[in-house]
This record gives sequence, C-alpha cells and structure tokens, in this order.
Amino acid sequence: MIKSCMRKILSTLSVVCLLGSTIVLPQNSFGAETQYFPVASSRVGPYSAMGTGYYGAQIDYMNYVNMTGGVNGVMLTWQECETEYNAVKTVECYQRLMQKDGQKIVVFDTLGTPGAYAVINRMAADNVVLAQYGYGRTDAADGRVWPWVFNAASHYWSQIGVKLRWMAEMEGGIPNMKGKKIVHLHIDSAYGREPLPAMRKIATDWGFTLIEIAIAPPGLEQQSQWLQIRREKPDWVTFWGAGSGMNSTAMTNAARINFPRTKMMYVTFGGAEEDMVPAGDSAKGTYVVANALPGTDFPLVKDIKDKVYGAGKGNLSDTSRVGTVYWNRGLGSAVMWVEAMRNAQKIHNKVGKAVTGAEFRDGYEALNMTDARLAEIGVKGMVAPFAISCANHEGAGKFALMQWDGKKFDKVKDWTEPNDPKFIRQLIEDSAAKFAKENNITPKKCS
Repeated sequence: MIKSCMRKILSTLSVVCLLGSTIVLPQNSFGAETQYFPVASSRVGPYSAMGTGYYGAQIDYMNYVNMTGGVNGVMLTWQECETEYNAVKTVECYQRLMQKDGQKIVVFDTLGTPGAYAVINRMAADNVVLAQYGYGRTDAADGRVWPWVFNAASHYWSQIGVKLRWMAEMEGGIPNMKGKKIVHLHIDSAYGREPLPAMRKIATDWGFTLIEIAIAPPGLEQQSQWLQIRREKPDWVTFWGAGSGMNSTAMTNAARINFPRTKMMYVTFGGAEEDMVPAGDSAKGTYVVANALPGTDFPLVKDIKDKVYGAGKGNLSDTSRVGTVYWNRGLGSAVMWVEAMRNAQKIHNKVGKAVTGAEFRDGYEALNMTDARLAEIGVKGMVAPFAISCANHEGAGKFALMQWDGKKFDKVKDWTEPNDPKFIRQLIEDSAAKFAKENNITPKKCS
C-alpha cells in the first residue's frame, strides 16, 4: 500500500517537474525553431590540419550562437560528414547531408576547389548556396551567371593580383617587373591551377617571365621541382600548396638550395601556423597572404573561449589552436552564414523563424559587412570589410600580408586590393560570359 502511494506521489511529482521545466526554461531552449547547417569536414588525411581548425571553428561558433540566444531565437543544428578533401567523397557528403529531421540545407562549404567544382552545377537546381570562402571557381564571382555561388572572402584572381602588386612594390614599381622571372609552384589540381589565367595575362602586360611548375598531390616529394628552381634562378616564387606536409616541405627544400624565403609568397591555404612550425628555422621570413588574420584579442574569439570552451563545449581538444589562421578563417565563414540568415529573416519577414534556401540566398547577397557591423560582431580587423551585390559575389577583393618570424605571424601589409581591380573584374566577367555562352545560360539581369 505504502509502495503504491509512493509510486503515485513520484509520478505526480514527475509531471509537476516536467510542467515546471517547460515554464521556466527559455523558449529558445525548449521546442524552439531550428535551422540546419551541414559540415562537410576534412579532418582526415594530408589536409587535416586545415580542416580540423576550419570546421572546428564553424561548430564552435554555432554552439556560441545557440548559447547566446540563437538567431533571433532560432537554434542552429548541424550534421558532419568527412570528405577527406576528396571530390568524390564531397559529392557523397553533399547528398548525405542534404536533409536532417525533414529540414533541407541552405548552404554548402567544401573548403576545397576540387570539391567546389564537383558540386557547383547542382546549386541552382537544389536551391543551395555554395559559400566559397576564399576558394573555388573564381569566375563564380559574377553573380549574374552564378547567382547561387559566392566568393565572399575574395577569390584567387584578386589574390594573385595582390601578390604581384606587393612584389612590384618591393621591386620598386611595375616598370621594374619587366624582365623578372616568377615561378608559380603549385599542387597539380584545379586549386593549384586556378590563379593561372590572371597570372598569365598580368605576366604579358608587365613583361615578366612566368614559369609554371606543378607538384603531384599530396606534395611531399618536391626535390626535382626545387632543382628546376635552382636552375631557373627566379626572382620570386608564388607557392600554391595545400596541407602542412606539402607546405613545410617547400620551405625545407627552399632552404636546401639556398633560395631566400623572403622571396616566397604563400597562398592563403598554405599560410597557417600548422604549415610553418614543422619547417622549423627554414620557415622564417616566409611571406603569407591572408583573408583572415590570426589572433585571440578579437572580442568574438575571446567570447567563444570564455563561453564555449569555458563550458567544456569546444570542438577542439587543443585550445591553443583557437585564434590561429585556420580557426579564425572558419569563424569568419560561419559568421557569414549567420549574418546571411539574419538578413534573410528580415528581408522575408521571418524574424524568429527558419529560412528556405532561396531566402538564405537573398540574405547572403545582402551581406554588408561594414567596419561598424564587424565591430558589433567582434571581428573588426580580423577580416576585410565588404559588401555583396547582385552582380558582384566576391566581396572585398582584398588581402593582408603576413611574415613568419619563426614563432608567430607579423602583419606587414594591411588589407590591399590588386593594382587594377577593374582589370581583374573584367577577366571575371569575360570568363563567366564565355561559360554562359557555352552552356546556354541566360545571365541574370541586375539593376
């Protein structure tokens, strides 16, 4: 009898506690509306240092957003799939991540040009934004031909234009580039070849000799390439690598043939702490181009360390990587997702609600990351201010220059655009128009 009464009392208390918890918990943590994001990570293989930092930051930021009230009350959910930076597996992950709990993705981020090329033609049909954060198909910056694709952290043709501008400045001006010799040492992939159309045209216009030298993936064997560089005796080397093994190997080989690292400029995907440290003293003096600067003093980075890692919810086991180049770059990409979602909610009168792919696309195209807005978010100075438009899906078109001092990066040039941005833009439009004609695409009309 007593046991029966106790069971009834406990049952009643359980119901009361459940009702109480429903009442006292904030709406955004109980039964809130959700927005689903995919995480097509690359944490395995030769590019793992890049992928763990980048995608770890994306998850850290989504956790942070949820812990601070969501996006106008909408909680973020996500699901991860390992691509191993492989185009075929990227397509498989794209299909696998397409839906979760009946909700469809609104954005996809491959963190790799081969993967981006593999899925890019599916975006319009699937109503999914391809968010190429500083990588991918460059002429997709023409939003009239590629309305669902964005190069929001600036693309490779602007990057090579900025690199050449800095080289010219260090050589005393563009006229002094005539007769110079520049080696483009690159991984033999779509990513490694991506800057060449712009680079070849600038070489002709400025009068320098361009020598293209490819390295077979994963890039751990480079001896023959550096022997060729020793024979050619170039004035500069633009290094377009991927993976800490390939990137650090280049510096040790440069040291072996006594090629000065102060005459090497690394691509964004070759320029992180994980790329420099393994090369030891051989890395000192190397120039690195950045579309997201490292640092833990940015208010948002500090807040994530305090709130997310302080609560034991951080995605990375090594907390020293928070604030590094790859982590900050992943943070920048996720900030854009959330800002685009916030824009979409406002544009389509859906504040406090999830948005569709088409609505998210409108929100992405409405990105206006002014210095004031970046300051509000807490990343002013970490990324260059920019705005997207119907026709221009590139964004800032600016990069910063860093130099490795043996222990850390020093910023030596602030956010800089190519010497002739209109020239780069014309290359984009010409290439996109050619693609549109070959594929019977009618470009979108932009006001």
